[in-house]
Amino acid sequence: MFRMTRQADYGIVLLACFAQREEGDSLNARDLAAEVHLPVPMASKILKALARAGLLASQRGVNGGYRLARRPDQISLAEIINALEGPIGITDCSSGDHSSCNIAALCAVRGKWQSISGAMRDALGSISLASMAGPRPLPPARERGKRARKEGTS
Repeated sequence: MFRMTRQADYGIVLLACFAQREEGDSLNARDLAAEVHLPVPMASKILKALARAGLLASQRGVNGGYRLARRPDQISLAEIINALEGPIGITDCSSGDHSSCNIAALCAVRGKWQSISGAMRDALGSISLASMAGPRPLPPARERGKRARKEGTS
């Protein structure tokens, strides 16, 4: 069975939170982790990797945090997965790494795996973060009621 790692899955979830906000909104790792119910260390690790890959911009300081480096419709799932897992491929040799395979030079199916991996990369490259994020979900009714009472609009 082919599976994406939890880290890549969580990375998409974290980036979707940014995509559902106003452009340029900044969030710190602690607030973002709380919002998506992830441990802060895991969220921090993922956010740092996404920033290194140029998908997030980071700012240090009291008002620091992370924000999307580009619009959500300009970021593909392939880029996110690549940033967190490395090259996309069903097998090591189909992602370009032949060093771990002892039979790569003699393998009759390598070319097929490369074609399948290419199709998978193309498919993931055609799906944007914006389409994954969709509209921002409403908080549960009890939370909306609390907010309305705080704002004096209930």
